[in-house]
Amino acid sequence: MTTYSSNVIKMLIAAVIISTSSVWVKIAEVAPSVSGFYRMFIASIFLLGITLVRREAIWRNWPYFGWLFSAAFFFALDLFFWHRSIFYIGPGLATVLGNFQVFFMALAGYLFYKEKVTWAFIVGLLVTISGLFLLVGIYWSDLTDQYQTGVVYGLLTAFVYTGFMLSLRHVQSSNNSLSSLSNLGVMSFVCALLLFIELTYNGHTITIPSIQSLLSLLTLGLVCQVIGWLLITQSMPNLPTSIVGILLLLQPALSMLWDVLFFNRPMGLLDFIGLGMVLVGVYLATLKKK
Repeated sequence: MTTYSSNVIKMLIAAVIISTSSVWVKIAEVAPSVSGFYRMFIASIFLLGITLVRREAIWRNWPYFGWLFSAAFFFALDLFFWHRSIFYIGPGLATVLGNFQVFFMALAGYLFYKEKVTWAFIVGLLVTISGLFLLVGIYWSDLTDQYQTGVVYGLLTAFVYTGFMLSLRHVQSSNNSLSSLSNLGVMSFVCALLLFIELTYNGHTITIPSIQSLLSLLTLGLVCQVIGWLLITQSMPNLPTSIVGILLLLQPALSMLWDVLFFNRPMGLLDFIGLGMVLVGVYLATLKKK
């Protein structure tokens, strides 16, 4: 097997694994912030454990930690909004909306890094918005308040995820950056702490009600958060951007499929057309000039 094929397979496996994360959140049957807390706490223990075994540093200085804290804060918000969106509108649509981070990232690149906006991006944005219009529902005013709130939370997920990516990008591009494992481990632990503060403030407990919940949370933390993301970070630098874009589009597409198969989400013709348009639009938006 060639190195290229190996990296493609890693990325495919990662996309499949991460696409199931919204399913585990749904069937864990705990409050949204509780599943977010366990997801990040379990991942942090595993990542920091590996880091310590390998005797890698987990501390640089306070300014560096400030950027990691910023990444953790934005990711805590990401989980806060996304997990609630899953409960309101289902795993599929919540994940599709979260992938709008592509457009927020491009906007941030234009505003802060003077990156050019291509015609492919503009066309992709228009196609995606049109597809979302079909997928969410043409008659917005006829939707329930809960459904509308879920859609808003899904879009907020994409927005705060952009803040997470920009903060992490700053950390990892610094001259004295810690290892990726250290950065992710520290960030995950701080994120878990922030979510614990939020859920405690709102009167939730971290009690795990059943074996099903325990297995779901373990899978979410170890398989989705750790293995899925490690596979992505290993394979992404070794593949063309266009291929990465196509492969990662499996995540929202499969999330929608799991929603249909496991949670009986109704899908009409307009829904399928809308989903297709969203995926094509996001792919176009990720194309880069050679």
